[in-house]
Amino acid sequence: MRVTLLGTGDTTGTPTVGCDCDTCVAARERGVERSRFSVHVANERTGESLLLDCSPDFRRQFLDNDVALPDAAVVTHVHFDHLDGVGNFYRLVDNLPVYAADETDPETGSSVADTVRSKYDYLDRVTVRDATPLETTRICGLDVTLVPVDHPPLVCYGVVVEDPETGAKLSLTGDTSYDVPEASRERLAEPDLLLADAIVPASLCEYHPLGGTHHGSDGTPYTFGTKHMTREGALALASELDADRTRLVHVAHFYPVEEAFEEPLAVDGETYDL
Repeated sequence: MRVTLLGTGDTTGTPTVGCDCDTCVAARERGVERSRFSVHVANERTGESLLLDCSPDFRRQFLDNDVALPDAAVVTHVHFDHLDGVGNFYRLVDNLPVYAADETDPETGSSVADTVRSKYDYLDRVTVRDATPLETTRICGLDVTLVPVDHPPLVCYGVVVEDPETGAKLSLTGDTSYDVPEASRERLAEPDLLLADAIVPASLCEYHPLGGTHHGSDGTPYTFGTKHMTREGALALASELDADRTRLVHVAHFYPVEEAFEEPLAVDGETYDL
């Protein structure tokens, strides 16, 4: 399968609109972007493709990248930067199945699937299909599993995509703190490619009202506040999962400019053949 990183940024992206910080200026000078998160997975055996999260930057992402419109999509959670691209399917597809978790969120009283179904009830060409977390579903010829992660206060899921013919494996942590449940870690483990949430470096935790949490043995915070992993937390998780290759995503423009474009921080348009 071919994996294309359509969007590798956080909720405001990089460059951020109206921002002239050193990192945003450097991104413009380099001609690179980190738009809102989305990943395209092409199954080259079947000619089908799967979209993981639907970015509000959908239109630009598909114009900028040589990828096919998806045959199916997965939504990991209901924050707008992962969901609001669904509306772009209007007049672009005939019938698109959108998979989302079926478990009820205590915070909203609704599942991710039901929220998507309600929000986009006017899109008759989109069919929302319930997926049970930790149960595998065959989508576009690939085995797809939603795995619970930790992104309070809402439920959120990582995604595992495996090719049943070749054994190739892609793991996404989704938006999460370092406190990923053990059952989910087991499913995410040993990927050929891991895409890990790494919103900021640990050094910036001092600027968060809640500071950093989930500290490593040397005291380094692996979670920025409560919702997202730090770069150091993401790399620690990647090591624990024994990932063959790791790209850090959901990256904010708050990275100091001297660190913002270092490996393994991803930028839009990267492709990987698994």
